[in-house]
Amino acid sequence: MPTGALTGYVDVAQVVLYAFFLFFAGLVFYLRREDRREGYPLEDEAVGLRHSPNPFLIPTAKSFHLAGGETTFAPQAMQGRRDIETGIPARKVEPWPGAPYERTDGSLAAGVGPGSYVNRHDVTDKTWEGVDRLVPLRVATNFVVHEAGPNPIGMTVFGTDNAVAGVVADLWVDRGESLVRYYEVELTDGSRRLMPSVFCRAGGFTRTVKSEALLASQFADIPTTKNPESVTFLEEERIMSYFGAGTLYATPKRAEPLL
Repeated sequence: MPTGALTGYVDVAQVVLYAFFLFFAGLVFYLRREDRREGYPLEDEAVGLRHSPNPFLIPTAKSFHLAGGETTFAPQAMQGRRDIETGIPARKVEPWPGAPYERTDGSLAAGVGPGSYVNRHDVTDKTWEGVDRLVPLRVATNFVVHEAGPNPIGMTVFGTDNAVAGVVADLWVDRGESLVRYYEVELTDGSRRLMPSVFCRAGGFTRTVKSEALLASQFADIPTTKNPESVTFLEEERIMSYFGAGTLYATPKRAEPLL
């Protein structure tokens, strides 16, 4: 037999080739199984989750230890229809796949459409030094507003209806990125709410801050934080989604077609 032959019909190169084929097929199967950790099992829009997803194609749950000390699992157990399980106040307009949802709750905090949000962990983001990343200037004493620019603190806050919502009492800075994330607005009743900087505009000449997302009366319903000097991932999601909902639902006219 020639060099490298195992039998008269099989040689080492052939065995190596077949071994590569088996390895590559196993690798493809492993990768396709692992990428089902998020978003699976698939959900049927008409009847909810598939009744019997193939457990051979869905990986077993794996635990992930996050930086904040919490543990999450993927894939997560999903049972029942999503709108029933989480209580989302919305219903499908039509039964066919791809049909839009409409809200059944008029609140901007309902979590529907542009106001939807993810149930992130209710813990604060931390810097590499282990301190809260998003804090007001009264906590981040090593941050100051640049003297060359306008200082929003003390400016009057207006809603999209040009009514007074309150006054900027403090600024919340991102210690990791060195920029302003939120304006802390003191309302007329003395309570305070966080307004994302991306949903408002400060005028240095007029000394005012205006948000086109909300009416002045809607500021009182902005979700609050459990700690007045820190904000968690979940609280951020809810605050941002509230303003996002206002871009479409703040007034009945906004939800209507342009033409």
